[in-house]
Amino acid sequence: MSKHTFRIFVKASPDEVWKAITDPATAARYGYGGQLEIEPRAGGAYRVHATEEMKQFGMPDVVVDGEVVEAEAPRRLVQTWQAHFNPEIEKEPVGRVTWETEPAQEMMFPGGGVTLVTLTHELDDAASETAGIVSGKTAEAGGGWALVLSDLKTLLETGSSLAGR
Repeated sequence: MSKHTFRIFVKASPDEVWKAITDPATAARYGYGGQLEIEPRAGGAYRVHATEEMKQFGMPDVVVDGEVVEAEAPRRLVQTWQAHFNPEIEKEPVGRVTWETEPAQEMMFPGGGVTLVTLTHELDDAASETAGIVSGKTAEAGGGWALVLSDLKTLLETGSSLAGR
């Protein structure tokens, strides 16, 4: 099992971060911009549909899907994660993505209003292509989770994504 963990501080509340990762309208504004479909409760479905631009690059309608394993708003969201980018990746074992939020320490950020966001993507060691994509090491990934988190932070702090969505 391999784990890829990313942490960012964002000037937003845990509630605002939770909304950004579970609200389809907000989620479409950052990262790769796919259309999120999610039932944020244990046993709920999770699906990301490709944008028209993604489809022009040969992506299928559903690029990622899975099941919500845990949902404890606004602190923790755990979901399975199966990519459908190409047939080789689709054969790889299903991963697990955990989003965790917590208010940052007041002594570090006087006045508060800052949240530590931790994203952990666990993969079976056999999931080598997926590991390259989520870590951003594969050129086709376009930045992986680092891009998604950077864009999430930018959107929450400025109201606009890196791509201006």
